Amino acid sequence: QVQLMESGGGSIQPGGSLRLSCTISSGHTTSSDCMAWFRQAPGEERERVAGIYTGAGNTVYADSVKGRFTISQDRNKGTLYLQMNSLRPEDTAMYYCAASKRWCRDGYPIRDNYWGQGTQVTVSS
Repeated sequence: QVQLMESGGGSIQPGGSLRLSCTISSGHTTSSDCMAWFRQAPGEERERVAGIYTGAGNTVYADSVKGRFTISQDRNKGTLYLQMNSLRPEDTAMYYCAASKRWCRDGYPIRDNYWGQGTQVTVSS
């Protein structure tokens, strides 16, 4: 059973930066074909933020975060990152890490996903 553990969330003012981390229990990000970040704000549906094919390193982003967020990985540390710059109040949400061993589409896990417990990001002045 794969386990994911997120960290790095917090409260920050608009325009600030945070880096989220997600550690996979297998010890290698490539044990999953893809990994991704999702987020869910109160009263909203969970939405895709950024995804990565762990083998090739190809990345994909939601339009709302392009140019501000960067997804990356350290394969041997088994850690996925999300660098978030120029944060806005509308980025406030619970952020979740997800992975799938083999079921991926457009860089995002779509089936038999593993999920972390989430880390809260609050952007407010």
